[in-house]
Amino acid sequence: MHMESPDLPIGMNGIHANIARSGLHRDEKGPYDHIWELVGYLPRRKTVVDQLVQKYFDELSTVHDCVDEATFRASYDAFWNRKWGDDDLTAVDLRWLSLLFMMLAFAVLLNSSLDATIEAQRDSEKTSVQFFWACRKAIVLAPTFTGESPDLVRAGILVSRYLMYFGRKTESWLTSSFAIRMAQAQGMHIDGESWGFPAKMLESRRRLWCKLYSLDRSISLAVGRPYTIHGKHCTEMNMRNVWVDDMTSEEAENATELPLTEPTATLYYKYQQQLSGILGDIHDECYGLTPATTSYSAYEKVLKLDSVLAEWASALPSYFQLESPDLSMDGGRAFLHWQRMYLHSAYHFARITLHRTYVLLESITDRFQYSRDACVSSACADLKLKLGFRYRNMADRLKAGGAMHNLFNSALVLGIIAVRDPLSQRTGAILEDLAAYCDKQRADIWVNEFALIEVKVIELCISTAKKLRRDNGGAERRTGYVSSQATESDAEIPRIQPGGPRFQNGFMPQGPGAMLEDASTVWDIAGENWLENWFGPARSFSEPIDYQFWEDLVGNIEAR
Repeated sequence: MHMESPDLPIGMNGIHANIARSGLHRDEKGPYDHIWELVGYLPRRKTVVDQLVQKYFDELSTVHDCVDEATFRASYDAFWNRKWGDDDLTAVDLRWLSLLFMMLAFAVLLNSSLDATIEAQRDSEKTSVQFFWACRKAIVLAPTFTGESPDLVRAGILVSRYLMYFGRKTESWLTSSFAIRMAQAQGMHIDGESWGFPAKMLESRRRLWCKLYSLDRSISLAVGRPYTIHGKHCTEMNMRNVWVDDMTSEEAENATELPLTEPTATLYYKYQQQLSGILGDIHDECYGLTPATTSYSAYEKVLKLDSVLAEWASALPSYFQLESPDLSMDGGRAFLHWQRMYLHSAYHFARITLHRTYVLLESITDRFQYSRDACVSSACADLKLKLGFRYRNMADRLKAGGAMHNLFNSALVLGIIAVRDPLSQRTGAILEDLAAYCDKQRADIWVNEFALIEVKVIELCISTAKKLRRDNGGAERRTGYVSSQATESDAEIPRIQPGGPRFQNGFMPQGPGAMLEDASTVWDIAGENWLENWFGPARSFSEPIDYQFWEDLVGNIEAR
């Protein structure tokens, strides 16, 4: 295909405009105008799109594992080989187009350099966000023209991962729910083995559903909102240690499962699915609508869930083990490195979330000390994992983004523990690592506004803990960390609002009002309501953009 596409007008018209007209053209107002607008988001030159698509397949597709290259290429060729002059927009599949846009959104970032200039970063992110919004529009419009398809599910998963990379967990909760509905409409919530699906289709559907299951349970628990997938309404996927994507249809039908000593990329989903189920149990038992208590029976449920997590961890094969994993196969199976990181990060997120409710509670018998130790152990392990990671290129950065969204959970718990017990022997070491985390984030030229807001909350904890150590006998251990942001003047700094130049055409800010209309009304230092958001009905961390909320929380802990 050497002919360039014609210039296309950009214009948005009502989707419910009258379509009972013959010969719809580009200059007429009708629903198909939206398709012309979406096609107009593509680069004029096909060679540019070719390069971006190949970039995605070469550097991200293996880890994302969302796009089947063979079927995608077939639709890709059909799109570019269509006749440009007859305006037959019915030949444009918006479901597939939404997937193409998300691949381009990631690929534009892949084309960037880690040491790019500020201007180059902004241009790259602006272009990427334009493709992102084109995908969102295509996803919304697609059901109007066509039914559901696996491409819509794939696009929804990539949209959610994209939002998570930029720290937009609340938005990813919405987009993952939409992808789940699209998958359920196609029966993906039922293991298709009983329906006699071909082996390649069966394994692909299983992996897509496991991805959705993991996104649903982890994001819902992180933002403190209900999950979408209920165990009673779906079946467990029979994940096998076999990779059929590179086989012919006949070979796939006859493929046998390999032993655990020969892991394939599919095996990861078996353990991911198990852990996602545990996350749902944590959500139900500890973060449901039933008022939380400190009773013996309530805490016993927490300890039982902790035992379930421990059993899951002990059953991991050697190359996924939490402690001293076997790295000998990483060279020939590059996916193991990233899958191990995702499993470890998800485990530590689950354990911290399970126990964090009891971090601030007192007991004359110290019966909650186990929870504090568990939080410190997992938070330190998670922080060590992230601090020790070095980006070699933008692909590494985007892949690591699948786990980095949990880091604030780990760092904040450590910061709160340091403020609660500033004279503890381990507090000095905690502050050392938190300072290193903040330094690393601030030194990263690609860090976005939302990550910097998280850093500011951690720096508030650091400065408060250091002040308490000074005020209580000069026991502070020197950390070697000096930051103008981590000072007592933090209390005078106004709340940071996202949406600067790098995101002016990007995401709409999602305020914390979904949880608390006014966080300042919750606090009653003299009463028993000061732990409401930490231990009350929501019991989930407020968004870090609500800096005043975190000032109130840290200030109340300091006062007590």
